[in-house]
Amino acid sequence: MARIRSIYLAGPALPAPHDGAVAAEARLMCEGAGYTALGLDADPLVEQAPSEAMAREIYAQRVARMRQADAAIVNLTPFRGPHCDPGAAFEAGFFSGLGKPVFAYMNLVSEEEAELKARVDFYVGADEDDQGVWRDDFGAPIEDYGLPESLILWAEARRLYVIVTPDPESDLTGLQLCLDAVKLYAD
Repeated sequence: MARIRSIYLAGPALPAPHDGAVAAEARLMCEGAGYTALGLDADPLVEQAPSEAMAREIYAQRVARMRQADAAIVNLTPFRGPHCDPGAAFEAGFFSGLGKPVFAYMNLVSEEEAELKARVDFYVGADEDDQGVWRDDFGAPIEDYGLPESLILWAEARRLYVIVTPDPESDLTGLQLCLDAVKLYAD
């Protein structure tokens, strides 16, 4: 097993005014655990105006950091709906494709939100059909495995911690638990 020296931190862009302070705290937590944190800061960009060229430049930077990192800690906290940030899901999948370990956490306001089906019901509605399949208001089946996120994301994570917190945007308890799990995994 390769030694883990650097960890890519993935997850939703945190809402202002917390983002800078939370990113700085996350970096310090990683450094305190003996790891270099990657993925928090953007390198200076050539492109100065939001555009497709800027988006491709940022994408290339992130992919380079993911290839450089030894492992990922992914924040799967629901973002703009019942599921995690799509960028975070992509990054978890990218790490999986590279054969690098993924650890994850999800912050929720209440324990009732811990199952994906319950969050889908809250956001768009859900009903059980005659065959016992849960479907959203659009008629699409809902994964009903009692898991906090899609089974693919759940299964890929070496550990996935669900944290109930009044401050889901900036609580880093899950990050600390993932750092502890990385240490156990790497030892």
